[in-house]
Amino acid sequence: MKRGTRICLFGGTFDPIHMAHLQIAEAAQTRMDLDEILFVPAANPPHKDSTNLTSFEHRFRMVEIACKPYPAFVPSRLEEGAGRSYTISTLERFRAKLSERDDLYFLIGSDAFADLETWHRWPEVLKLTRFIVVSRPGETYHVPEGAHVVRLDGLDLPVASTTVRARIALGEKTPELPDAVRQYIDENGLYRPIDGRLTASPGRNIDQKLL
Repeated sequence: MKRGTRICLFGGTFDPIHMAHLQIAEAAQTRMDLDEILFVPAANPPHKDSTNLTSFEHRFRMVEIACKPYPAFVPSRLEEGAGRSYTISTLERFRAKLSERDDLYFLIGSDAFADLETWHRWPEVLKLTRFIVVSRPGETYHVPEGAHVVRLDGLDLPVASTTVRARIALGEKTPELPDAVRQYIDENGLYRPIDGRLTASPGRNIDQKLL
């Protein structure tokens, strides 16, 4: 029997999307032989203050620009809207579109995975997807009973969106960003200081939650 489609959801605020996000997705695609990876910007993430987020449309547009060179990377509006961006709701809507033969994966950082049991309706989440967990070398973490997990090791990508935003505010170069994304940011005046104050520290250098 011909295998079904292997699809992976990659959620996050993507504020902004950067090269580490793309490199992680490439590694997951290669490791799991994925047919598509959907980049799903969160409109109103339950574990983050959405009042400080760049608008959904700007973040979605940056994802579109970043994904353009990658045929298997698909920008998605699955979590667009005013409601909370609960993973269970996203998975239920997307799973309903797939056939029984299709495999659904969820790409996530190890720190976020460690919080899984705090998620809304988390036991049901386990039934709908398999997890690809970006893991630090030698790292261990709790895996809830019933969770299907594939570790994605060997990635050393010390990039954080907070660091990128701070560098943009200071007028510095950002090799962590695709050139076309930085051009969009500059053209739209994103991440500039508010009342002369930075909203992020340039010193943070890791983003394990992939936000």
